[in-house]
Amino acid sequence: MKRVVPTLRGTRGARVKRPVRIALTLLVTGLCTAYILWKIDVGQTAHVVANARPVWLLASLAIMVVSVWPMAWRWQRLLEARGVHESLPRLVRTYFVGYAAGQVLPTSLGGDASRIYETSRRHENAAGAAAGTVLLERGLGGVATLLLAAIGFALAVGRYDVGGYIWVELAFVVAAVAACVVLFSTRLHPLLRWTQPALRFLRVERPLREVYLGMHSFRRERRLLIWMFVLTLAVQAVRVLAIWSAGKAVGVDLSPRPYYVMGPLLFLVMLVPFTINGLAVRESFFVSFLAALGVSANAAFATGFLFFVVTIALALPGAAIIAWEGTHGGGREAAAR
Repeated sequence: MKRVVPTLRGTRGARVKRPVRIALTLLVTGLCTAYILWKIDVGQTAHVVANARPVWLLASLAIMVVSVWPMAWRWQRLLEARGVHESLPRLVRTYFVGYAAGQVLPTSLGGDASRIYETSRRHENAAGAAAGTVLLERGLGGVATLLLAAIGFALAVGRYDVGGYIWVELAFVVAAVAACVVLFSTRLHPLLRWTQPALRFLRVERPLREVYLGMHSFRRERRLLIWMFVLTLAVQAVRVLAIWSAGKAVGVDLSPRPYYVMGPLLFLVMLVPFTINGLAVRESFFVSFLAALGVSANAAFATGFLFFVVTIALALPGAAIIAWEGTHGGGREAAAR
């Protein structure tokens, strides 16, 4: 009986949380959809999308696809630092599968969960290292994004009238600095112990402790972290050009500079958990931000929609891999497990 009670509690809790999550998702998506329909002319927007220039759209997709290889190499280096050895082609494959998973799991973090699961399945007792390296990657990406946001903030002040967006970027930069101090400082360990009762109550203390230790151990790998951060910053900077290319495809005549103000915020918006693959939230952000720069709402929405199409196309190789392995590799996978 003692074993049954916790299981029932967990099931009951899941039943309570799921309707709330669905309600919040519908609310956020509905409000953003209403905002978009208020701003755009559907017929004119469809015309803009239909007449998009394929060359710029393909350029946007090429930037996103090529950037997978340096990110997979970065993950390979971090895994090796924790004693987990994987080939680069295998990690590239896992990245593409993660992109496919991210289309059906909540936000881009769903792809991270997929990568952690696949790596821990292939390597016994490597779950902590897999989770730690993937979340460290996410942390490096976040800090690089916020550094770009700081650069964007400097570029925007006095040049672009984007309202409170630049102050939001500044707030995230400050938060990122504070998070890095908390994560890698040994002097804050006594303060973190105060969170243990709350984490035990939420039943997340053990997994969070393992992930924290996995990430915290990298503080001794300063040289590795510096080089991986430089690589991450370069990849993020190039990926912003994919958004710019999507805008050029629909005739948005802006230089890449304002996109370095916009890009970091977009990457953060995509982490909003209560969305259906970022649907409507992403497009409403494009409409709101680009309209402040004199871009028509129709072209702004088209830019966001085409960038969404690019992300879908990026997930297609992963979907093909899942389908192929499901039909041809099921027996071998089962035997390997």
